[in-house]
Amino acid sequence: MKILIPPSEGKSEENTTSIKFEDTNYKFTNEIKGVLNNLSDYDTSNLQKIYGTSIEKSKDLHIKNLRIFESECSPAMNRYTGVVYNNLNPLNLDNNSLEFLNENFLITSALLGLVSPNELIPFYKLKMNVLKLFDYWKPIFTNFLKNEDLIIDLLPEIHRKSYESKKVLKINFLFIKNGEKISSGHNGKAIKGQYLRYLVENQISTEKGFKSFKEDDFEWSEKDQGYIKEV
Repeated sequence: MKILIPPSEGKSEENTTSIKFEDTNYKFTNEIKGVLNNLSDYDTSNLQKIYGTSIEKSKDLHIKNLRIFESECSPAMNRYTGVVYNNLNPLNLDNNSLEFLNENFLITSALLGLVSPNELIPFYKLKMNVLKLFDYWKPIFTNFLKNEDLIIDLLPEIHRKSYESKKVLKINFLFIKNGEKISSGHNGKAIKGQYLRYLVENQISTEKGFKSFKEDDFEWSEKDQGYIKEV
């Protein structure tokens, strides 16, 4: 079983170790170099299309991405910030919950591949839709996950394009407004983080368990294949 979650857009630039990424023996080193080769060929005048910020910040992020193997690292759970991760609050879990988190969760990164929560990673910024990286990673992720008996997918749609499997339970959080079903979007990030914490604290591993969460008026709907809330 593997539980797939997205990275956070916000990332801490603080490094909690002096270990450089090139010294970590990271499992997707060759694949990352392929992404970096594609990035390095990109015309610097068009970097804003990749990073979606000012040209100055785009150039800075681009240099940091291209130099990640020279960068110092932090564990992924220290690196990723934002609403989902703040509500998961992994740095405040007991040892049993941490063990479950590290064994069963994978973070789908556009630059780093499938990241385990305790793996050492550098600071970077790159989105999955850039250069259609979901297509680049798709055969790699699919092969990596091929022997899993169940995949729990809490990914946004663009990340869901990065792998294929017939053994997937997709978990969505939806609002029902005036009888219409809409994605909870950014407003659903807090409840998604609470859901992840529920999974690790209770070490959920069955399909029934993944559908048993009840918080903030969200309840599982088999018809809608997701957690819904009337608003």
